[in-house]
Amino acid sequence: MLNKKDQRLRRSRQTRGRIAQQNAVRLTVFRSNLHIYASVIASDGASVLASASTAEKEVREQLGKDKGGNAAAAVIVGKRIAERAKAAGIEKVAFDRSGFAYHGRVKALAEAAREAGLQF
Repeated sequence: MLNKKDQRLRRSRQTRGRIAQQNAVRLTVFRSNLHIYASVIASDGASVLASASTAEKEVREQLGKDKGGNAAAAVIVGKRIAERAKAAGIEKVAFDRSGFAYHGRVKALAEAAREAGLQF
């Protein structure tokens, strides 16, 4: 019997395998109860090209009393990761949701990144 975390990790392995076959740069998302993190990782999987999260000081100041565990915070992180990826010369990425459902905060981050000009 797999617990909730093991089930998510199993789903994430399937997605990462598919992305590895495409040999694409991937935008990974991790969400905890308090924060959401996004990273753009090179196709070789060895280097992080850009990252953004609600744990950054500027984002925390922007959120004010709100914590990073809501959709509004995810939108901010989505815009920031898109700007940083474009600054690093990356226009097109494969979206790796790390086994999380494409819903709520994960969806908000993805749509904000798309609106800021990142192509999935």
